Amino acid sequence: MTEILWTRPEGDCLGTLILAHGAGAPMDANFMNRFADAAAQNGIAVARFEFGYMAKRRETGKKAPPPRADKLISEYQNVVQAIAEETEGPVLIGGKSMGGRVAAMLAGSESLPARVVGIVCLGYPFHTSAKKELADWRFEPLQKSQRPILIAQGDRDQMGCQLDVEAVELPEFVRLHWLEDGNHDLAPRGASPATWKGNIEQAAKETAAFFGNLLKD
Repeated sequence: MTEILWTRPEGDCLGTLILAHGAGAPMDANFMNRFADAAAQNGIAVARFEFGYMAKRRETGKKAPPPRADKLISEYQNVVQAIAEETEGPVLIGGKSMGGRVAAMLAGSESLPARVVGIVCLGYPFHTSAKKELADWRFEPLQKSQRPILIAQGDRDQMGCQLDVEAVELPEFVRLHWLEDGNHDLAPRGASPATWKGNIEQAAKETAAFFGNLLKD
């Protein structure tokens, strides 16, 4: 069984968010710790895990590149099934950058438990930094999802800034929340009135609001 790192709220709990890491940083990276803490403060239990390639990095200290995102779907699905067996209540799946993309790809599957009510992407990689042509954009996971999606995105994200993303048409069930002056890690520049802490906390609040609205439907 994949190791699960839990961050739980002290009071009432809306449900569980299964959160996958990005391509280059582990489940206990600074961003992941900050977001998990902020989500718990908003009543969400966060279950973090590592894909096999990242767990191997931790064991060996060698930085092998991640496999293609579609090769990680079955790993994510196994984690969802294991957590669904161990917990009760509604579930969100999501992740940071690549982790959110894999969750969105999984959301197109017929095999997701009914308890999975939505997807949360923190900095969705609409395109790579090098390939910004519309033909290279990663629309398919969003278009094929069978669950509503929340994308919390920095408005100057190198992999999909507000100016570029708002010029394209996304499915109605995809909700975008823009974070002021945020980059791909949601962090603003030093001269910005926004702060990284504030943007992460705002993303967590939006996640809780998204979760709550799904539970009302």
